Amino acid sequence: MTNVPPTPSSLRGAVDLSSLVDRAQRPPQGPGVPAAAAPSGPAAGAQAAGAAGDGVLSVPSLVMDVTDQSFQDIVQLSTVVPVIVDIWAEWCGPCKQLSPVLERLTEEYAGRVVLAKVDADTNPQLVQAFQAQSIPTVAAVIGGRPLGLFVGALPEADVRDVFEQVLQAAEQNGIAGRVQVDGAIEADDAEQGEPEPEPLPPHHQAAYDAIEAGDYATAISEYRTAILQDPHDQMAVAGLAQVSLLDRLAGKTADEIRAAAGAGPSDVAAQLAVADLDISGGHVEDAFGRLLDLVPTVFGEDREALRVRLVEYFELIGAEDPRVVAARRRLANALY
Repeated sequence: MTNVPPTPSSLRGAVDLSSLVDRAQRPPQGPGVPAAAAPSGPAAGAQAAGAAGDGVLSVPSLVMDVTDQSFQDIVQLSTVVPVIVDIWAEWCGPCKQLSPVLERLTEEYAGRVVLAKVDADTNPQLVQAFQAQSIPTVAAVIGGRPLGLFVGALPEADVRDVFEQVLQAAEQNGIAGRVQVDGAIEADDAEQGEPEPEPLPPHHQAAYDAIEAGDYATAISEYRTAILQDPHDQMAVAGLAQVSLLDRLAGKTADEIRAAAGAGPSDVAAQLAVADLDISGGHVEDAFGRLLDLVPTVFGEDREALRVRLVEYFELIGAEDPRVVAARRRLANALY
């Protein structure tokens, strides 16, 4: 994966989806099953559209939640239109910035692309297959071929460029169809009566705007101000934890961070940095375990730094998450 938006020619390099892609593209075999048996669902629709030659396929939505089990339908759908794949997680701060951009652009392209959303926490096969070492990870599937795009939250203008490059690559590979949403007219009529979403509180909006601009220092300041005004503002507490993580990782590479941590297993600063990397990549238990193992071995400022960072992670992941419950209990036992 790369942080640089690809060119159409570079999109020809596929990542390995191993058995997931093989299973999706291989017709079912076995007693009583014809070799040419057609798949069902969107896969069957995609084949039918291709056979008809009209390039138009009806789908339930332009934005779909997909799983390890349903991914084969996405592979078939990609023979009609390119599919953008968004690998995200509920606790991931950058995902919350990027996913709305991907969804908005998908709707804007009006059926020329489809967005497949993959929850990293519940679909380990796809996470591994797309080599998603950190999230958000964005890829594409064109004509059944999975292609790496970028990692992390990019500005909307850059994401739009990526969409354009994906469409160019798809056309070069003979994929230039369009899909339409079932009942789209009725849905549009219904949406006209929906109320506008409530605006964010001023400091939250200012923080969000600063994050969009890559100004993490200002975002941190805005969230801290919101917390000072209302210490019970959990959205601000979680937002501060998220943008602080982004700020700490800015300008660093994964190789540098992991090399420093490997060279200094008892270096608290190095272990905090690699724990940040683990959290950003969805390796929550690895991050918790790394810091919790260190807590009993250090004292004073080092121990407090570990405690504060773990509490930040708890805010990011969510108090009800069983991994947080277990880690919080272990931290309390180590401290008291």
